[in-house]
Amino acid sequence: MKKIQVTGISPDYFRDIEHIVGLFFEDVKVTKEVSETDIYLHVEVTKGNPIRVEVTFTDRCSGGVWKATDERNVEQGISEKKMLKRTVKHACLQLFQDLTGIVQPWGILTGIRPTKLVHRLLLEGKTQEEVKQTFVHHYKVLPDKIELLHEIVQRQMTALPDLYHLDREVSLYIGIPFCPTKCAYCTFPAYAIQGRTGSVEQFLTGLHEEIAAIGSWLDQHQIPVTTIYLGGGTPTSISVKQMEALFVQLKASISSWNQVRELTVEAGRPDTLDEAKLQLLRAWGVDRISINPQSFKEETLKLIGRHHTVKETLETYRLARQMGLHNINMDLIIGLPNEGVDEFSQSLDMMEQLRPESLTVHTLSFKRGSLMSQQKDRFKVSDRTETAQMVRMAREWAKKMNYVPYYLYRQKNILGNQENVGYALPGEESLYNILIMEERQSIIGLGCGAVSKIISPITGGFKRWPNPKEPQAYIQTYQHHINEKIKELNLAFGFTSLS
Repeated sequence: MKKIQVTGISPDYFRDIEHIVGLFFEDVKVTKEVSETDIYLHVEVTKGNPIRVEVTFTDRCSGGVWKATDERNVEQGISEKKMLKRTVKHACLQLFQDLTGIVQPWGILTGIRPTKLVHRLLLEGKTQEEVKQTFVHHYKVLPDKIELLHEIVQRQMTALPDLYHLDREVSLYIGIPFCPTKCAYCTFPAYAIQGRTGSVEQFLTGLHEEIAAIGSWLDQHQIPVTTIYLGGGTPTSISVKQMEALFVQLKASISSWNQVRELTVEAGRPDTLDEAKLQLLRAWGVDRISINPQSFKEETLKLIGRHHTVKETLETYRLARQMGLHNINMDLIIGLPNEGVDEFSQSLDMMEQLRPESLTVHTLSFKRGSLMSQQKDRFKVSDRTETAQMVRMAREWAKKMNYVPYYLYRQKNILGNQENVGYALPGEESLYNILIMEERQSIIGLGCGAVSKIISPITGGFKRWPNPKEPQAYIQTYQHHINEKIKELNLAFGFTSLS
């Protein structure tokens, strides 16, 4: 890890500096300590109106010195500290863009969902043009990304016209933490299901109890459920009998079952689906499933630990169509090991033949704890320029094929500082994906690794409540988590009863 010694400014601002530096260099730590480093960053602040920041970067090894400045007028309603942070970030962004020649597509935006920020600005009464200017001047986001955000927000409001008025409803996320194998890039709760027969049954017992308890709370307070999403892991890793029992429990527990707008099952691994499971999903009125190839290159699937073939993906997709599944999502990942523009172009050609209702295009992220992050030397991935080219290819392909972008999110350590985008044919957007990304209502997480995002319709306050990720820990503690989660829900919704 490289260390950059920072002088001239309080450590309160180090994290913001580190976020910007991290866009350009891997494994960088900002510190005030004198260490064995020849890299220094000096920040000189002139307070007043405007606030002025000059940053000087010195590399003693090369003898290079680089400088950049930024000035910001103090805005009404924004604290001096916040304005200073923004000015420091802008100065650092300019300095490292000049130093490296790399222009960051998302400017200084880190740690925030861009579309969520758009919604917030619109709710504050800003016009579309004012929102655009905010992204240009406050955040230095490039025009093509701003255009993408505009399209997405417009599409979201078409798919969910009452998006801003769903805070008295909830959605449910059901986490089933088992997969046939674990992929090299994955950090989701995903445990190989082989040899876990006992813990699978024990886990499902706890999950049934959790569904019943939350269903009782929803019924008691007459709170409708907007969407239900079964994820994981791969929920279709469990048996047909186990899955049917889960649907029976959900229907029995949720009094608003017939009013649920969307039921999704993340059947991401084609090697977990067969005719019996697809028939079950169809019989229970599942609105949307995912069959995720990630890549159509056999060598890549083996390298990343998918353990299914391209042929299996295609056969499963066609079987799902024959069984009457009408809304299928497929995922592709940009920047998988040993894949570049040619391979991604071939994947898009295959998507053109298949025409799923939605295509989610992820840009590879080196997630902490994944095998790929721990063994980077084993996995040769695309550089920043090639990654950006593939992101553009996906967007151009979607326009050509009449898919619309409807949700977007970004992650730490994502290749090229790009983004993940969900595209769909108009009218086939995942409502759950919009709700989870824009955080306009509470999402109650049930099961292993499920995170509840509890949003108070009274105060707008936000509480994150995670269930244990490991099945055995969940089995041992789910009753405690049920009780504590209901307490948090009561507080958020203004109910005095703790039951």
